Amino acid sequence: MKARRELIEKIILEFSRILLGSVFIFSGFVKAVDPMGGAIKIDDYLTAFGWNFLHPFSTFFSFNLAAIEFVLGVCVTLGVYRRYTTFCLLLMMLFMTPLTLYLALFNPVSDCGCFGDAVVITNWQTFYKNVVLLAAAIYVFRHHRKLFPCFSPHTYWFVAFFAYLFSIGFGYMNYNHLPILDFRPYKVGANIPALMEIPEGAPVDEYDYSFVYEKDGVQKVFSLEDVPTDDSTWVFVESRTKLIKQGYVPPISAFNVYNLRDEEVTESLLSDSGLMFWLVSPRLEDADDERIDEINSIYDYAVERGWKFYCLTGSSREAMAAWTDNTGAEYPYLFADAVLLKTIVRSNPGLVLMREGTILAKWHYNDFPPFERLDEVFGPFVAGNKAQKREEDVKLFTNLLTFIVPLSLVWMYDWTRYRKRSRKTEEETEN
Repeated sequence: MKARRELIEKIILEFSRILLGSVFIFSGFVKAVDPMGGAIKIDDYLTAFGWNFLHPFSTFFSFNLAAIEFVLGVCVTLGVYRRYTTFCLLLMMLFMTPLTLYLALFNPVSDCGCFGDAVVITNWQTFYKNVVLLAAAIYVFRHHRKLFPCFSPHTYWFVAFFAYLFSIGFGYMNYNHLPILDFRPYKVGANIPALMEIPEGAPVDEYDYSFVYEKDGVQKVFSLEDVPTDDSTWVFVESRTKLIKQGYVPPISAFNVYNLRDEEVTESLLSDSGLMFWLVSPRLEDADDERIDEINSIYDYAVERGWKFYCLTGSSREAMAAWTDNTGAEYPYLFADAVLLKTIVRSNPGLVLMREGTILAKWHYNDFPPFERLDEVFGPFVAGNKAQKREEDVKLFTNLLTFIVPLSLVWMYDWTRYRKRSRKTEEETEN
């Protein structure tokens, strides 16, 4: 009976360890894939709680939150610093569970962003998830001594430190270039009009309508079927609408672009059959201006070939004028929502190549091609609707090997050294 109970406890412990490790590694990894997206979500939190003075630190918070989650996930999975790791996991879940309950109840932000844009879940789903993780964290902390350590104690520091450095370095790479994995609707190859369509027969929003009427100083709520339209003694006060069930929401629910005369040009922009460049800048005031020569060269290159070139921004006309004065820009400007532009490309400014509403390619400003490489870079897009090949799988595999190989080598060295010491101790004991 005792052996059976111990087996059940061991199974629960290992399941809890794997659950916590997997969730935290995945959460930290997808945040490091898109640290700018993490910073945007942290800005939403800071704004919701009235802590706007912390906005300058949102990027710092994003990098370190991803790294801490990744390190804790790696450490609990490998049994490194078992006591401290499980204690930190418990503290995080004790903090996050009440926080997500507050988010579920009052909805100050639309989603918690715990898995970035990779997996978007509702605030209530996030709370339920955290309740399960909290239970697992409590159990693992109580039985942390029984967790199997994959490394000996003298290499713990390397595992934790290397995991932190990898996460920071991986995030820095994605911050200074486009994210290695694009989880957003505006990925290369996406057709924007198609992603805005609602399929035939898709579920629609369901609402509950009620109406407040007053009679003799007393107010009463009526349903749509019971409205006293035939009784003039009731005076209408207000109507109330409550969403009961949300219908189908397309991947892109809103995409609106306007010219300087405040005329919407979305349809003409997305239906143009020629190659078109978008220089995307949510805020020109914050845009990096070190690649002005490359931008102007690309604009001249496009004009020579009859391709259109626009700057899409959420900035004011004054900011546009200042940017033109500082850069000598000759391209026309279009208005779009700054949040939309941040979603399209994680770069300020970023470059997007379009044709008939399809995103053919995107570039971070650090990767804008120089003048001498324009034919090489843009030539393949002239014929057909060929999309940019970013070789994401190869890059991702290479980065994973960068983490796994050194850790595996250290494990092999540690295991060999530990086993040798164990055998030596056993021989000395026998003698």
